[in-house]
Amino acid sequence: MPTPPNARRITPLLGLAPFLRPYLGRWLLAFVALAVAAGATLALPVAFRYLIDLGFSPGHRGEIDRYFIALFAVSLVLAAATSLRFYLVSWLGERITADLRRAVYEHVLGMSPQFFETTQTGEVLSRLTTDTTLIQTVVGTSLSMGLRNFFLFTGGTAMLIVTSPVLSSYILATLVVVIVPILVFGRRVRKLSKASQDRVADASALAGEVLNAMPTVQSFTQEPFENARFGSAVDTAFGTALDRIRARAWLTAMVIVLMFAAVVFVLWLGAQAVLGGTMSAGELSQFILYAVVTAGAVGAIAEVWGDLQRAAGATERLLQLLGARSPVQ
Repeated sequence: MPTPPNARRITPLLGLAPFLRPYLGRWLLAFVALAVAAGATLALPVAFRYLIDLGFSPGHRGEIDRYFIALFAVSLVLAAATSLRFYLVSWLGERITADLRRAVYEHVLGMSPQFFETTQTGEVLSRLTTDTTLIQTVVGTSLSMGLRNFFLFTGGTAMLIVTSPVLSSYILATLVVVIVPILVFGRRVRKLSKASQDRVADASALAGEVLNAMPTVQSFTQEPFENARFGSAVDTAFGTALDRIRARAWLTAMVIVLMFAAVVFVLWLGAQAVLGGTMSAGELSQFILYAVVTAGAVGAIAEVWGDLQRAAGATERLLQLLGARSPVQ
């Protein structure tokens, strides 16, 4: 079966597997903490539902303390799991980035003189700094946030269906409208991200080349010329990065607006159901909270997808450098 185009765009991230494998235990613990935090978040709307439907009703006044204690207990679980997940993934991001930098540097030191004659020093330095920093952001932040929001989206969607199948059907029907801009703009973001990284690498390579030949530059009084050349390279990199930022901003805005417009429409239908007596106020409150959680998760996934695409480009370039072989062994 052929790989879907969207999956192919982030497949270079699979090349990081050798660097992730030594810390499998920490990854599993972080995954458990992430799942517990997501579960605690999904449990909050249920507690609010019973608090509204039963806690404030005349026949259940004695139970209101129990529901508030339950809410506080869930918040404690959420805080503990979230802090543990944050610590573990941050540690993993720093550790894996350090291992990757060491591996790339060790590999470059073993290359033949031919490699250094044909490869600019600034380009290698850009791989060791800019590209590894992008990977650190994904491993230490974006990846866990993406998984967390995927859990929230999946669990929130399931709970929306359980709470009100009729209203949920309207929300699910609008997901197609949200997925289209993600596919279209996601492709553009990846192309612009790779172009932005290329331009930054070009500027770094130019600076390294000039600084290594400063005696020659000064002897021919070419400082103003080289300054203007580097300034032009920096401006080009800035312009490319600005295009990428605009594309990501449009992607995020479109997803959030479309999703929340659908949520507002469905909530209006829910309000009509409460007024008609076919739905309780607690059920509508639970549905609203799950709708907000699900919509927020979709917006966050759109942002994380952009980060994954940027990191995929950086990983591809690093793996190309690690894959280079010296003719002299």
